[in-house]
Amino acid sequence: MNERHKILFNQLESYRENILHVLNNVSAEAAEIVPNQFRNNIRWNMGHIYLDQYLWIKAVTKEETEAPQEFQKWFGYGTTPEEFSEETPSFEELKELLRKQPARIMETYGHRLEEKFPPTEMGMHTIEQVLIRTIFHEGMHLQTIIDIKKCLISTSEGREKTV
Repeated sequence: MNERHKILFNQLESYRENILHVLNNVSAEAAEIVPNQFRNNIRWNMGHIYLDQYLWIKAVTKEETEAPQEFQKWFGYGTTPEEFSEETPSFEELKELLRKQPARIMETYGHRLEEKFPPTEMGMHTIEQVLIRTIFHEGMHLQTIIDIKKCLISTSEGREKTV
C-alpha cells in the first residue's frame, strides 16, 4: 500500500475514533431521542454513517457489500427512526459495526483503491475517491451527533453529563 493510501486509511480510522469517542458518554436510551429541531436521532446517524460508506462503494463497483440489505430501509437517505423495527441493530451493535468498519474496508478494498470503474453521477470512478467523499460525509454526521448531544444535555437541566 502506498503512502497516500496509508494516510487515507489513517484518516478514516482517526475520524471513526472521534465518532466513537463522542458516543462514549451517550446512553442507549438517549440515542433514541429525536430532539424537536432534528429529523433523526443518534442511533439513526450511526447506522447512516455505516451504510453510506458501503452504498458509495457499491455505487462505484456495482458489487454487493457486507452492509445488510435491511440497512437501506432503516438508515438510507430520507429515512427516519420511524422505520426502525425489532430487527434494527441496537445502539451497542451499531457502535461495534462502526468500530470494525475501517479495518474491514481496508481489508476488503485496500488493494483496489485505484481500480477504475465507470464514473458515478458525481464523477467518482475509484474506491479511493469514494472514501474521500464518505469521510467528509462522516464528519457532517459527527457534527449532527454532537449537536443532538448538546440539545439533550441542555434539556436535561443540569443532570449528569451522560446523556
